[in-house]
Amino acid sequence: MNVKVHATAHVDTFARDRLPARELWPDLLPAGLSYPDRLNAADELLAHDGPCVRGDEETWSYEELRERSGRVARVLVEEMGLLPGNRVLLHGPNTPELIACWFGILRAGGIVVATMPLLRARELVKVIAKAGVTHAVVDGRLAKEVEAARAQQPALSAIKRFGEVAGRDAAFESVATCADDVALIAFTSGTTGEPKGCMHLHRDLLATCDTFGRHILDPQPEEVFSGTPPLAFTFGLGGLVLFPLRFGASTAPCAKPGPDAVLEAIERHGITTLFTAPTAYRAMLGKATGGRLDSLRTCVSAGEPLPASVSDGWFERTGVRIVDGIGSTEMLHIFIASRPEDAKPGSTGTAVPGYEAMIVDAHMNPLPPGEVGRLAVRGPTGCRYLDDPRQTSYVVGGWNLTGDAFRMDSDGYFWFQARTDDMIVSSGYNISGAEVESALLEHPAVAECAVVASPDEERGHVVKAFVVVTPDATPDAALAADLQAHVKARIAPYKYPRRVEFLDALPRTPTGKVQRTRLRAMDRR
Repeated sequence: MNVKVHATAHVDTFARDRLPARELWPDLLPAGLSYPDRLNAADELLAHDGPCVRGDEETWSYEELRERSGRVARVLVEEMGLLPGNRVLLHGPNTPELIACWFGILRAGGIVVATMPLLRARELVKVIAKAGVTHAVVDGRLAKEVEAARAQQPALSAIKRFGEVAGRDAAFESVATCADDVALIAFTSGTTGEPKGCMHLHRDLLATCDTFGRHILDPQPEEVFSGTPPLAFTFGLGGLVLFPLRFGASTAPCAKPGPDAVLEAIERHGITTLFTAPTAYRAMLGKATGGRLDSLRTCVSAGEPLPASVSDGWFERTGVRIVDGIGSTEMLHIFIASRPEDAKPGSTGTAVPGYEAMIVDAHMNPLPPGEVGRLAVRGPTGCRYLDDPRQTSYVVGGWNLTGDAFRMDSDGYFWFQARTDDMIVSSGYNISGAEVESALLEHPAVAECAVVASPDEERGHVVKAFVVVTPDATPDAALAADLQAHVKARIAPYKYPRRVEFLDALPRTPTGKVQRTRLRAMDRR
């Protein structure tokens, strides 16, 4: 069953015009959900009372967040000339101000294009160009990179810092967007390094709350959510904004990365519900002493497979069984998971109520339990790439193909096997090898290079670069360190190659393609 597409309230129809052709959409399941034709997700999420956003200095109520987001919306419309449907770059770390701006953009009828705070200008340029971004709201500490990107993409005509959108009158009537107007464009990088924009509608934001949020988490108003993923990751957006605010709970955004900052936030705010990657759970096990974790009731992991050893170790320490899950930017959030009492350690879980999943072969034929194949999923959310031919490889026969290899057991539990593409997943971050290779090749000592995922006990995988140097370069530890610094300076630092190995030549096929399979085999020896 497919969901009817209604009219749009957007004056600027850039995003609507670049949705895939309707026949290329995945099948959208109603999942027992029903939303009005006119719907602004921001208003639905803010329709509560009580504490809402907990910061280091103060706690905002729902009413105060409505006021602050109203001020942002007024500045966007009255000073920056925003029209409904314009795309707005949102760039900053996880802070209360970032959340207020996220809501302000939606209330003004804009489309949120959130980006990770570590991105450099050269990466932002691709996002701005692809999404046709016209406006930006940015943390002042990161404005330099956005300004540098604007110099290359002058279509980005208006930029305001967070502090410049806080002084207006708070009275603002939210734009009456349609339920299927585009609310956000979330970017994910493919193995080619070309970013893919995933378009999600206002009703999608509520649908993920009313499936995974309601059935797996069941949030209560007294709960406090926090976590490490940036809001630019839809995993972080769900865990820190959508799920708590849909059910009247509160959120305590954590701007600093690392286990120490998370542990501090747990103690300061009495965090009950935590979203982070397996790497962070493992690190916190080694640092948490005494009763520092006692407030936790629900812990959610995604971004990479959760090892059974981490799941068991966390349970032994805290008495809380981590909710493992798999989601994707294309699907918006988690579609396979299990409630803690139903979990099988090491398994990702079962299809979330409202979603269907199966294992298929290369011809989309369902495979029986126990056989490894491609994961196919469908539900009330699904992949709609922004003007991208890769839509036809992600959506096949109405099903979303996530790029993961799984097997399903006889009880309907899914077990992760491997990625089916060359994306490197490290500590929950998706990293394009091609993008790292491009940065490395800008170094004068690099003649050629290839990047692969190298197994790592702490991070799951890390980026490893195989490098062939120029004749006048010396392949030693000093050069390896210089190459790492070089990459960090050009693209987001977390993408840099943590391991560098020098070769005389890269293995290639007769047609000249680098044989990454051989490189991965060399790395495992």
